[in-house]
Amino acid sequence: MKNQYCKVGSITHMGSNELNLLEHQYQNFMDKASSIKHSDLKLAEFFELKAMKIQKIIQNLVQ
Repeated sequence: MKNQYCKVGSITHMGSNELNLLEHQYQNFMDKASSIKHSDLKLAEFFELKAMKIQKIIQNLVQ
């Protein structure tokens, strides 16, 4: 078995694939929130909150 080393606190640069994945997750959560808003308001708010957190991450990465 080979030794494995991990760099604690290391930062991995996010490429365009990861950014596209985050944008897809954001859109997915927003779609879920809008589709369920009429039946379950609490769950819709949860999905919107998740989408907003992802949006903040995307904005920080783009800057």
